[in-house]
Amino acid sequence: MHSGFEVFDLAGTIFPIFFLIVITIVLISVSGGVYRWFSNNKQPVLSVNSVISSKRTAVLHHHDSDSSAHHSSTTYYLTFEVESGDRLEFRVSGEEFGQSAEGDEGKLTLQGSRYLGFERYGRIHADTSLDRRSVRRHSHM
Repeated sequence: MHSGFEVFDLAGTIFPIFFLIVITIVLISVSGGVYRWFSNNKQPVLSVNSVISSKRTAVLHHHDSDSSAHHSSTTYYLTFEVESGDRLEFRVSGEEFGQSAEGDEGKLTLQGSRYLGFERYGRIHADTSLDRRSVRRHSHM
């Protein structure tokens, strides 16, 4: 005969197991981040010639069910191609993302998997309309 308390016995078994699984996942995630941080700190700081080969964004939409408010956050990424042909993608600030264009060439500075910055080489912009006018002016002389 059942006493009706089997549900409580089952809940008393499942909830602690579920709680242990969640705690284990959190600990693994945190320890992975700490390991990556220490690992990057052991690496030398490198500056390499590179080209921005692509840009992308990841938009995450949030919905607050209590206030029915909608929020979104955008994460920005730049992909760099280094002299060896390898491509490295890094998360960057929105400001840096906005100032970057595919094809920009410069020095990528990194430490392990940590992005430290990108310094663009100076660009030379030729104003072709001015060149054409000066050519026309000289041809009439």
